[in-house]
Amino acid sequence: MLRILSLAAVSAAVILTACSSDEDVIHEDTGPRGSGYVVGDEPFAVRTGAAILAEGGSAADAAVGMYFSLSATYPVAAGLGGGGLCIVHDQASGRTEMFNFLARDAASGGPFAVPGNVKGFAALQAAYGQLPWQRDVSPGEQFAATGFPISKALADRLATNLDVIRLDAGLAAEFLDESGRVKAPGTVVTSPALAQTLSYIRIYGPNGFYRGDNAAKIAAYTTAQSGAITTAELDSYAAGRAAPRAITLGSEIGYLPTDRIGSGAFTGMLLGHLVDANGNLVSGEQAASATAAATKSALDQFGISELPRDLGATGFAAVDGNGQAVSCAVTMNGPFGSGHTAGATGVTLARAPSSGKAGIAAAFLTPVIATDGSGAVTLAGAGAGGPNGTAAIAYALVKLARGEDMTQPSAIRSTGIAPYDTVNVIGCREGVCATLPDPQAHGLGAAAGQEPQD
Repeated sequence: MLRILSLAAVSAAVILTACSSDEDVIHEDTGPRGSGYVVGDEPFAVRTGAAILAEGGSAADAAVGMYFSLSATYPVAAGLGGGGLCIVHDQASGRTEMFNFLARDAASGGPFAVPGNVKGFAALQAAYGQLPWQRDVSPGEQFAATGFPISKALADRLATNLDVIRLDAGLAAEFLDESGRVKAPGTVVTSPALAQTLSYIRIYGPNGFYRGDNAAKIAAYTTAQSGAITTAELDSYAAGRAAPRAITLGSEIGYLPTDRIGSGAFTGMLLGHLVDANGNLVSGEQAASATAAATKSALDQFGISELPRDLGATGFAAVDGNGQAVSCAVTMNGPFGSGHTAGATGVTLARAPSSGKAGIAAAFLTPVIATDGSGAVTLAGAGAGGPNGTAAIAYALVKLARGEDMTQPSAIRSTGIAPYDTVNVIGCREGVCATLPDPQAHGLGAAAGQEPQD
């Protein structure tokens, strides 16, 4: 079993406190049942993951639980209508896989994407979960049904997306007060329609989303809005599973999205600029400036000159006491995606990848896992939200490759524009692991069985 250290920047009493590196405190987890650690952008979802680990759930269970909680508590980036990527490493079996469930353009075109998240996380849970599916989904359902206080993490993104919220009746009813202003942090909000959809998913699995009444409502709504997603398209969506890209990181092996998809190509291109002509990584003193230059070069090679400030994405990770690790990044292709909630489903639909500049969001989803020669996890994390998120995770990989201690608060560098681009990492060294939420965001790192401490 791993000995757990958690670097938590959110008070147990005041969970809305902003994350800051000089508030981090290390403490050891000695929970009697399950152990492990989780990290992400939204504190309520992270607490869900920690509770699942404490009950003996796997890292996959924790990641699935965090996602479905995020669908209620952080829908700006992780709604049921979106898509994403996960990488899983299972030390016991020696398997390492990438799950690809990015949202796709509908066959008829239009502004709405065919959702992938529910199928993707169902596939992950079926392959690597230990707890019942219902246990992983139910926290999100409860948040939507009985309410949750708006976290500082969510509040920051609500404030900058007021125009999107105002134009959708479902979002406005949940997040705006009677005067049309965004509700303050700490205000309890609910989404009964979303709770009902999550109930279908909990009971019937992904079929509760992609078939039957829910699918019919999504199809009817999108048809009425001249952007048809058919029930057949929903039913036939399938998550992809493939071997991730493996790279050498000094004495470690890093696993990244495959270069067959945009995020893998962009990450590989960026990392390529951090290696000299002799194949050596840049020196530690030059890493920060070299990463910035490499990011610009990669953007130039991709032909990207400007991007929206908020691409509607988030990343999170979990590692359990048996050595299984899962890193995920998801996106709505813009804040709240298309900005359209599909009628009585409570499902806000992602923007179609080909519809507008935010469609490039998937190119910056960067879940990564690194292992040592024995297959033990040394790093699990994700950059998300834009090129700075990818750059921050690349910077962490460079430091890992140079043998630096990735369990210290200084091990990661903030993206500089959190909460839109963020990096969240779990770093391990000699069997001791620590959670490193983005130091300039409002996320959380937590160990199973423990309350975060100031």
